[in-house]
Amino acid sequence: MSFFSKLRDRLTRSSSKIGSGLEDIVSEAAADEKPASPAPAASQPATEPEARPGVLGRLLGRAPAVAEPRRELDDAMLEELEEMLIQADMGVETALRVTANIAEGRMGRRVSATELKELLADEIARIMTPVAKPLPLYPKRPQVVLVVGVNGSGKTTTIGKLASQFKAAGKKVVIAAGDTFRAAAVEQLQVWGQRAGVPVMTAPEGSDPASLAFDAMTKAEAEGADLLMIDTAGRLQNRQDLMEELAKIVRVIRKKDPSAPHNTLLVLDATTGQNALSQVEIFRKLADVSGLVMTKLDGTARGGVLVALADRFGLPIHAIGVGEQIDDLDAFDARDFARALVGLGD
Repeated sequence: MSFFSKLRDRLTRSSSKIGSGLEDIVSEAAADEKPASPAPAASQPATEPEARPGVLGRLLGRAPAVAEPRRELDDAMLEELEEMLIQADMGVETALRVTANIAEGRMGRRVSATELKELLADEIARIMTPVAKPLPLYPKRPQVVLVVGVNGSGKTTTIGKLASQFKAAGKKVVIAAGDTFRAAAVEQLQVWGQRAGVPVMTAPEGSDPASLAFDAMTKAEAEGADLLMIDTAGRLQNRQDLMEELAKIVRVIRKKDPSAPHNTLLVLDATTGQNALSQVEIFRKLADVSGLVMTKLDGTARGGVLVALADRFGLPIHAIGVGEQIDDLDAFDARDFARALVGLGD
């Protein structure tokens, strides 16, 4: 199964919500419209020939196509569309901008739900195409990737999946289990490391994460690793502690390589909806975030938040996740995501 097919199938909560919402906007209003009055009986022929499908249609047993309901694109329809997009966590500003672009040059035109889905998918793809960028790979060895995010965002799993995929692509990878305050995070990384055949550097619980990062850089350099992925703690209860911890990790690894970290990935959980926006704000202050990974898109009706993130911050979106398996994380494709989000096929 292609990743698009998986994305479309597993984005059911988001796509069903948006897709059915668009269908309701069109069909309910179309049903309320008064049908045209029939012509007087006297003017009608005595017998009306039954509509029949063409020869090819009869041979294949196809029924005549049924026309979709249509509705005039007016202010009332735009208000309903805005409200539906806001409920899907696209955010007020983004929803207003998207609906305004859809309306431009089309006011008064009658549209079907399918046409509305196509228009919305095009607008979403237009917003997201500039940020759909794979994780950049540099000739510098080791390339240090610092991974940040709140606990429960899928950060540890994302590191394991990325490491496994880079290893499969022929890259030599080392993982540093820098969330030394959560034994479960270390154990989870060790499981992924064994699965991918990637070494995982650990330290006793409660150890200094910066010291572990330094040792991991030493090991990665000695082994000629292409990538060093460093997990970090995700505590936001005390931002000052987290800020100091991240700053110390960066300061220590820069003693080894002044250009490190070369990437700082923020992992976001799609099920948090609009909270993802505030997390980006916080982590951009705590760390120099260079790109995003969105996980758990299969478990939410709030997939629209990814559009809001792209529109507001413009940070590269490197990958999205729709499940727990190794191949459930893939590079972000703007068109595929847009069409899956509104319930359209490839």
